[in-house]
Amino acid sequence: MQRVAKRWIVALLLASASGAASAAGCSDPSGFPAWLKSFESQAIASGVSPSTVSSALDGLSYAPDVVAKDRAQKVFAQSFLQFSDRMVAKYRLQQGQQLIKANAKIFARIEKDYGVPAPVIVGFWGLETDFGANLGDMPTLRSLATLAYDCRRPDLFRDQLMAALQVIDRGDLTAAQMKGPWAGELGQVQFLATHYRDFAVDYDGNGKRDLIKSVPDVLASAANLLVHEGWQRGQPWLTEVSVPVELDWKDADLTVTHPVSVWQQMGVAATPGSKLGPANLPASLILPMGRKGPAFLAYPNFNVYLAWNQSFIYSLTAAYFATRLAGAPPLGRGSGATQLDYKQVVELQKLLAKRGHDVGKADGTIGAGTRAAVKAMQIELGLPADSFPDQALLDRLRSGG
Repeated sequence: MQRVAKRWIVALLLASASGAASAAGCSDPSGFPAWLKSFESQAIASGVSPSTVSSALDGLSYAPDVVAKDRAQKVFAQSFLQFSDRMVAKYRLQQGQQLIKANAKIFARIEKDYGVPAPVIVGFWGLETDFGANLGDMPTLRSLATLAYDCRRPDLFRDQLMAALQVIDRGDLTAAQMKGPWAGELGQVQFLATHYRDFAVDYDGNGKRDLIKSVPDVLASAANLLVHEGWQRGQPWLTEVSVPVELDWKDADLTVTHPVSVWQQMGVAATPGSKLGPANLPASLILPMGRKGPAFLAYPNFNVYLAWNQSFIYSLTAAYFATRLAGAPPLGRGSGATQLDYKQVVELQKLLAKRGHDVGKADGTIGAGTRAAVKAMQIELGLPADSFPDQALLDRLRSGG
C-alpha cells in the first residue's frame, strides 16, 4: 500500500513539475527556479535524501549557454573514410595498444567476467575521451537541470537528472565531481547518468563506482553495459572483406543476414590480414560508401555498437578501431568512392520525399531512413542497389527518371 501511495505522489509531483515548466513556457529562464523547486520535491519523493537534493540542486542557475549549444548541434555529414581517418589516428592506435599492455591483468579479468575483449573497450575509451584526457569541464547537474527544464527534450533529461542525483546519493560521486560535456555525459567512457546508475561497476573494490578517476571501474563498467546491450562472448564483431563486382548489391544491407559460409559462396572473402567469423555465424555486408568503397561483414556483436551510439558512421568507426587494436591492417580505400556534399544530400532527400519515400527531415545526414529510400529508388530505376547515394542517382532523380 505504501508503495502504491508513493507512486501516486511521484506521479502528481511529476505533473506539477511539468506544469510549472509549461506555465513558464519552458523557454523563459524566469520560470526555472520554481520548476527546480518542484523537481527537488519530486526527487525527495522518489527516495533521494533531502541532504543530497539540497546540496546538489539548491541555488542551481539556468544555463543559457547549454541551450545554445543544444540548438547549435551540427549535422554529422562526414563520410566514413573522412571520419575514420581522423578518429583512428596513429597516436590513438599507439596509445590504445600501450594501455592494453599496461592494464593487461585488468583486461584479462574483465574478459573472464564479461567476455568483452580489451580492443573493444579501448576503442570506445579512445573515441569518447581520448582515454580519459578530455572529460569536459561543465557542471553536469546545471546542464541536466537546464535541459530538463527546456522545451526540446524535457522527459529525457529529467530522467538523467534524477539518475545523477541517485548516483550522488549512493556515494559514488559528489555534485562537485560531476563535470563533463554540455549534454551531461559522465566519465571516461561518457555514460549517460542512467547508465552510470544502472551499469557502473566498483571493480577496484573501494566501495565506489568511480568512472572519472578509477580505470578498473571505467573499463569494467563499459564491459558491463556492452553485455547488457547484447555482447556475445567469443564472437567477432567486424571483418573487412573484398567483394566481387558481380554481387547482387541489394544483399548489402544491415537488415539482410546470411551465414558466413553463404557470403563465401557469393565470393566475399576476408582481406589480407583479416579473418572471417565461423561459417555458421550470421553476418551482414555493409558498404559505408557504396560498392566502390571499403566493405565489411558485420556480425551480431556489431549491433551492440549501434546500441552504444546510433550513428552508423561512429559505430562503424569504433568497430573498425577495435579491429585495428586487435591486429587487423589498415582498411582498403576501395576504387574511388565519393560522397555527395551536404547540399546535394539535402536535395536528394527532398527528391526522394517527393517520390513518396520517408526520409524524415531533409537534414543532409545519410541515416538509416535515407539509405533505405536510396536502395528502393535504385532498385526502381535499375541502378546498382548498394544503398549509397551517388551522383548517378541524384542525376536520375533531377531528370525525373
